[in-house]
Amino acid sequence: MTAVQAVRTRSHRPVRSVVGRYPVLVALFIGALFMVLPFLIVALNAVKSPAEYSANGPLSLPEGVYLDGLKDFWARVDFGQKLVNSILISGSVALLAVVLSVLNAYAIGVGRIKGRTWVLAFFVLANMLPQEALVYPVYYLSKEVGLYDTRLSVIIVFTVVQAAFGTYLLSAVLGQFPREIIEAARIDGANKWQVLWRIVVPVSRPTIGVLLVFFFIWTWNEFLLPLVMLISNDNQTVSVALGVLQGQRLMDATMTNAAALLGVLPAIVFFLVFQRTLTRGIAVGAVK
Repeated sequence: MTAVQAVRTRSHRPVRSVVGRYPVLVALFIGALFMVLPFLIVALNAVKSPAEYSANGPLSLPEGVYLDGLKDFWARVDFGQKLVNSILISGSVALLAVVLSVLNAYAIGVGRIKGRTWVLAFFVLANMLPQEALVYPVYYLSKEVGLYDTRLSVIIVFTVVQAAFGTYLLSAVLGQFPREIIEAARIDGANKWQVLWRIVVPVSRPTIGVLLVFFFIWTWNEFLLPLVMLISNDNQTVSVALGVLQGQRLMDATMTNAAALLGVLPAIVFFLVFQRTLTRGIAVGAVK
């Protein structure tokens, strides 16, 4: 190959790679548009007056900023208390489920306990179990131990449910953990707890961060079990408050959009704050 041909080959390769990326970029843009557009429509309708919404429809731009729908919904459902309940429950479940998942996965993936296959099969079965099958047993047990209509009961239930998935995922990750590193740490005098918290956890931090984000968002969006377990207005979560108020048919279109905006906005903010953690965890998993 001559020098001229080599230069031409090098000059064509970047152009072809860029052209080949265009369909992927277009597909990603269309997908992002379909995901963002409903949120934008809800946000625009949340700041319209009922008269403006009835006259111009849901797809028109607002003529001004009408915040009475947001204020009325906030006051009607005591949204501040519901927000605190959801953050407390979702945050507690995310932290406790991650810790429990790490401990279980360390015993299964690194410790290689006996009956490892059957234990993993049990966790897979727990992930496949529908929540409708848990309603009556959880309701009955919480009544018996005096935890019914308390936030602690929901935290316990969802911690176990989320930890089942986290244990299954982390067991597969820790099962591939280099044994040489663990053996070297033990030769240096590290015990099992030191190996876990000083070696295994720091190396697995990206995966743990992904689980933390997912557990928070999944728990935030839960509706059925909180609806059954939290009957007091002071203990209800945001999703339950939205569902109950919608069922009473006490809201107009503007307040409905305001409720949807306030209900989803905290989860979006949490996702954006931890977006770098989520991206790093996915990228590390893809490299592995």
